[in-house]
Amino acid sequence: MALFSTKKNTKKAPAKTPAKEIKKSVDGREHTVLSAPWLSEKALIGTENGVYVFKVPANATKPQVAAAIQTIYNVTPRQVRMVNLPAKRKALRTRRGFGVRAARHKAYVYLNKGESIQFA
Repeated sequence: MALFSTKKNTKKAPAKTPAKEIKKSVDGREHTVLSAPWLSEKALIGTENGVYVFKVPANATKPQVAAAIQTIYNVTPRQVRMVNLPAKRKALRTRRGFGVRAARHKAYVYLNKGESIQFA
């Protein structure tokens, strides 16, 4: 049984990996990735905790959003999460009856403590 062995563990701790580098695009498309800040009650409450929400195109990726945040706002995001919002049927209160709200795509950007983004 190895509980009371006299051998010492000689394994070294793994080296810490450096933070991920964010690749910026060469052609300067960062300004087209962030369409607008998402201004809802839930999104504004999240800004107190360092979570910012942006409307992004449907084909935007996490690295593109991270690079755009770093270029435009000069802060490095800790994490980026993407959400697809499906299209919805909505009553129009007219003779047509129903319409369809467009599908949307948004990105949650998490910042480190002490960092913030000013929209206005």
